[in-house]
This record gives sequence, structure tokens and C-alpha cells, in this order.
Amino acid sequence: MSERKKTTKTNSPLPHAQSRGSGAAGNIVKFPPHLLFRKELSLVVWKPHGILNEAIVNEIVAFIETAERRALKPFNRFTDLSAPALDAVDLNFKFVFQVALFRRISAGPKPPVKSAFYVTSPAASHYAKLHAMLTDYSPLDVSVHTDLAAAAKWLGVPVDALTIS
Repeated sequence: MSERKKTTKTNSPLPHAQSRGSGAAGNIVKFPPHLLFRKELSLVVWKPHGILNEAIVNEIVAFIETAERRALKPFNRFTDLSAPALDAVDLNFKFVFQVALFRRISAGPKPPVKSAFYVTSPAASHYAKLHAMLTDYSPLDVSVHTDLAAAAKWLGVPVDALTIS
């Protein structure tokens, strides 16, 4: 008799997803830290902590790519790049350019989705705006906000939906 691993059901857009842990390859998607999927709103909320660097961005991009392939319907995104959770941004133009180009290419031809960034520092604002500019005229409708209420309004969700407790 073979033993089957139990998976935890979550509020995920993905079939066979769980919030943490691992399982059979191809069946389980590992959620990055500080990420929440609000199924009722078709919205992924991500609030990175510490220093935003290439490794963390690569992890979320890989997650989003997998989630998009497996999702039953398109979902919007909200990224909270505010202090005090985010201590610093350690990225560079070349890396952000490559990520944006990759996302631009991988997003088409898919239905449009909204991706809002909430920023409170010049560094976070700089890279979010660069990403928005480089994904312009693609299915990724990216906007950068310095006001949480404005980001919620743009996404069409209540402000409290953008927080992770």
C-alpha cells in the first residue's frame, strides 16, 4: 500500500496548491513568504520583507509564472513595497529590465491583468516605475501608487484586502 502525502487546502487560484511545504513535483506550488491569495477577489497580495533582491524577485516571478499556467482564471496582483517591512531595495537596471522583458513576453497572449505596486521609498518607486514602463502595451497593466487607497480603488477592491495580517 503506497502512502500519499496530505496537502493542505488553501484559498489558492491553483488546483493542488498549498501554502507551505513540498510534494510531488508538478502537483504542489510553494507559496513564497508573505503572500496571500484572496480567491473571492482574484487577487494575489505580496509584501516582501527585508531587502528586496534578485533572489526574492526571481522567487515571486517563478511563483507567478506557475500560478498563471495553472490558474483557472486570470488574477490581479498587489505588491506592497512599503516600509517598515521592506528595509531596502538591492536591484539594478539590467536585472529589472530582464525581468520586465521576460514578464512582457510570457504574459502574451493572455487576458489582461492588473498589477499595482504600493511604494513609500524613492528606490522602490524607481524600480516599480521602470517595471511599469517596460511592460507597457502588454497584457500586464502595471501601476505605481504612493497611496494605499488609490491602489485599492485602481484594483477595484477594498483597502483592507491589500493587507496581510
